[in-house]
Amino acid sequence: MPKKVLAFDLGASSGRVIAGSFDGSKLTLEELHRFSNDPVTLGDTFYWDFQRLIYNIKLGIQKASSLSCESMGVDTWGVDFGLIDKNGRLVDNPVHYRDARNIPMPEEVFKKVPAERVYASTGIQIMDINTIFQLYYISTRSPELIDMTDSMLFTPDLINYYLSGAKVSEYSIASTSQMLDANTRDWDRSLLSDLGIKQHILRDIVPCGTKLGPLSAKVAEELNVKPLDVIATAGHDTASAVAAVPVKNKTGNWAYLSSGTWSLLGMELDRPLINDETFDANFTNEGGVGNTIRFLKNIIGLWLMQESRRQWQREGSDMSFKDIDVLTAASKPLQRFIDPDYPEFVRPGNMPQRIADFCAATNQPLPETKGDISRTITESLALKYRRNIEQLERLTGKKIDVLHIIGGGCKDKLLCEYTACATGKTVVAGPTEATATGNILTQLITDGCFKDVAEARECVERSYPVTVYEPKNAAEWDDAYNRFVKIIK
Repeated sequence: MPKKVLAFDLGASSGRVIAGSFDGSKLTLEELHRFSNDPVTLGDTFYWDFQRLIYNIKLGIQKASSLSCESMGVDTWGVDFGLIDKNGRLVDNPVHYRDARNIPMPEEVFKKVPAERVYASTGIQIMDINTIFQLYYISTRSPELIDMTDSMLFTPDLINYYLSGAKVSEYSIASTSQMLDANTRDWDRSLLSDLGIKQHILRDIVPCGTKLGPLSAKVAEELNVKPLDVIATAGHDTASAVAAVPVKNKTGNWAYLSSGTWSLLGMELDRPLINDETFDANFTNEGGVGNTIRFLKNIIGLWLMQESRRQWQREGSDMSFKDIDVLTAASKPLQRFIDPDYPEFVRPGNMPQRIADFCAATNQPLPETKGDISRTITESLALKYRRNIEQLERLTGKKIDVLHIIGGGCKDKLLCEYTACATGKTVVAGPTEATATGNILTQLITDGCFKDVAEARECVERSYPVTVYEPKNAAEWDDAYNRFVKIIK
């Protein structure tokens, strides 16, 4: 009898409820429910519609009720959280990491504690979206909210609480906060004290794969379903995705690119890598399944394409991403480049105009068509990946031979092809549903179906086809890279 478990995979723009069935050799997935994740601006604040997310999660549980799933796990984006009072009520609706409140916070924090001190402890890339800066904002602007708070729970932990009643912080999601000591893997209470962040709101950190207990009797009765185990799987979606990399190269000479709204490019290490060079390069050390470290760089990814498409929709052009791919392929190659991480690209808005403005400011040919915009985005991402792979190799002292692209971006054939050409590396694309797969695999490891991540990855190799892209046109891409580096400087 196949073992069945349930994965709730919430991304920045959509969510999925996926049932995983393991027959002892291979894993098969069945999508039960898909829904949009639509943030809402209310007044001057950019919120997540958390109540709607809970509604869809409960709907997913009901849709899975006939499948006899034994457990469930939730993964989401990183850094964001909810505050709940002693009665379990939200003190405020969870705020989106792209909210403008975060922008000035690093500068304020570093007046109290130097950036070097923050990084030396946490090993986390300095980004204004990080939890530490969001909490500092609340602590200094709305301290009454902290006074009302019993528990701060990261997004997957908050969902787990409302399903099971357990108040814990799972390791992989907590590690994105820039509030953990990377070596002890516990809260850096000295750092938080120096910043005046009250610590009564922090909960115990538990490992990936911790059983939290069954679905609460109240929720089970509300949904008219049998209780199933709630497992704190790898709550950070990238940690789940990396657990599903179908690694054939056992020497460690591989890197991963989890490609979606964000691009997360890195290597899997046994311990944190924190020094002056990694600080200068702004690399991050986040927690992974099996107590591994995901040494990586956060890069703005397909957000650029998603936001461009939203602008074109507002202008009356309702194109699919397949339509955009056709325009991309037809546009003249290697004409202009952007830095995907340019600060003006972080917030929602008219992305095509911002890209045109960047080109004008850097004395490049202006994009004339939608295809010019989409090709500029795709080629610039590929070149940015090369830049960060070179940094990875220098910082770790390891030569990377293979780049595994996982997640939704691996379906973008042009992005995969350009990335192979730009980096000069063999690109292995797949699986697409890496995050849900890793979520499910972590639950199966907890249940004893696999002894560790390595054995679970062997199951991924057996279960999913991959597409291999080899580099070509090296001279053209080398010339483009040299131009790109000058532009982003």
